[in-house]
Amino acid sequence: MTEKVIIIGSGPAGLTAAIYIARSNLQPLLFEGFQSGGIPGGQLMITNEVENFPGFPEGILGPQLMANMREQAIKHGTRMVMEDIANTDFSSRPFKITTTSGEVYEADSIIIASGATARRLPLDSEKRLWGRGISACATCDGALPVFRNKELAVLGGGDTAVEEAVHLTQFASKVYLIHRRDELRASKIMQKRALEHPKIEILWNKTVEEFLGELKVEALSLRDVTTGELSRLPIAGVFEAIGHVPNVSFLKGQITTDELGYIKTIPGTPRTNIDGVFAAGDVQDHTYRQAISAAGSGCMAAIEVERWLQK
Repeated sequence: MTEKVIIIGSGPAGLTAAIYIARSNLQPLLFEGFQSGGIPGGQLMITNEVENFPGFPEGILGPQLMANMREQAIKHGTRMVMEDIANTDFSSRPFKITTTSGEVYEADSIIIASGATARRLPLDSEKRLWGRGISACATCDGALPVFRNKELAVLGGGDTAVEEAVHLTQFASKVYLIHRRDELRASKIMQKRALEHPKIEILWNKTVEEFLGELKVEALSLRDVTTGELSRLPIAGVFEAIGHVPNVSFLKGQITTDELGYIKTIPGTPRTNIDGVFAAGDVQDHTYRQAISAAGSGCMAAIEVERWLQK
């Protein structure tokens, strides 16, 4: 049996696409596996409080928001498969995808919504305290009450790290920008913003040795990379801005990507270089990386798929 639409990924983009497509009576089949680095439900599954998703004035837990989206998609007729994709074949129609268990599925159209995974530090203390004062998105979490008027830290030295640090100055009493080198990798104008901002202090040549705290992050153990000296930095929250990796390894290079590995789409559309294959969410967006923008692109992909199938 050839499916009309297969959706790969179960974050906000994939589930929003599923809701729209299912309501068009196209009975989408959605694979909600780990998708080469991601997790079922996307990054909101490791986000505690979500206060910036429209419709929830009191906020909502990330896993609950994704559970609501999943239930809505199923209610309208989406079929779910909890498997990961091992291979794809877009060389001929119908398109073919192979799961890690060896099952082969065929589809007239594909929506890739496999997301991106935030780079993280290989520390047990980070895993233990993730979501308890450690985040990979200042825009998502920086305004939470737990971080307001507190001293916070940002890890990284690129444009994203500086943007996160500047964003946090709206809420924090002070922001430490922790970088392992003696100069930032950010653009000159972003470096200037960090260096001149009264609330930002840059800690040069420092790496995180350990996240300290029992129930939540209370401090960082920092190592000076030049002297080896250890120091303790009390903070109320840490935002890791050390990059993201788009979850595209299962595509085996069949879809055109940019230099960072993100799927390239025709500007203003979810269309990829292969007719009938669409991309939505963080797998094609390294600029915004928000649940609402991912959901919006999932809606765009669904509408484009429906129009494409009608043609």
